[in-house]
Amino acid sequence: MKAALKRAADETLAALIRGGFAMVRALGPDRAGRIGASVARNLGPLTSANRIARENIDAAFPEKTAAERAAILRESWENLGRTASEYVHLGDLWDFDPEHPNSGRILLDAESMARFERLRDDGKPAIIFAAHLANWELPAVAALRHGLPAAALYRTPNNAAVARDILALRKGVMGALIPAGPAAPIRMMEALDEGLHLGMLVDQRFGRGPKIRFFGREATAIPILARLARRFDCPIHGARAIRLPGGRFRLELTEAVELARDAKGQVDIQAATQQVNDIVEGWIREHPGQWLWQHRRWRM
Repeated sequence: MKAALKRAADETLAALIRGGFAMVRALGPDRAGRIGASVARNLGPLTSANRIARENIDAAFPEKTAAERAAILRESWENLGRTASEYVHLGDLWDFDPEHPNSGRILLDAESMARFERLRDDGKPAIIFAAHLANWELPAVAALRHGLPAAALYRTPNNAAVARDILALRKGVMGALIPAGPAAPIRMMEALDEGLHLGMLVDQRFGRGPKIRFFGREATAIPILARLARRFDCPIHGARAIRLPGGRFRLELTEAVELARDAKGQVDIQAATQQVNDIVEGWIREHPGQWLWQHRRWRM
């Protein structure tokens, strides 16, 4: 009986979310983004996550004025609202045309495009790391749209019915999807064995991970990228989206990152994890209002 009631509750919630998705889809990406930003800007400060974000920003930028830190917090809520509202529009947002690279919503500089093409055509697996910046789903959309064989790690919602609907949305615009969980490391290794390009977000707390320095404070980090790089000795690249005015984005792909190695010539897990997080910190410092400060990143 309890299981049946839970399934019914899950399906009811999923139906409500589908209805919300339908309304957001009907608004179009621009109106939906503006409304999402407004809702998050006004309701976000009423939640407990606002205190977490404020404390994180204060600790990360002690040199900034109170007004500057408040502006970062406000922009972070707006970005989160826009990103959530853009979710059902990911396929429409991606309009990059290599023949006319500056004509649409998506901008990609010539250097990043050349790196992407080399990565796509070299016949090798690779790991691509990203962070919760701007709309962090866009790099995965880029991979599918432009022929990069890819798999991406993602977190499955606890509600099974919602997870099913979210997966259906993702499948249409992204490559292979690997749900986070006990089986994920094996599936990630299988993806690299198959020659795929494995995408992952690396900027969240992982309690059992190595301790690093992030914005001057100690934090635990996700070590799986360094461990996989050590095992497969494959190229590592960073990818990020930068939100621009007018509903546009610029995407960037870094050159291959030469990870630190130990005395035996193998990837050094601790040093490489720190190295990747240093890159992410640099990205955040460039556009601090576009990061997800609401996460308990520094909780030990």
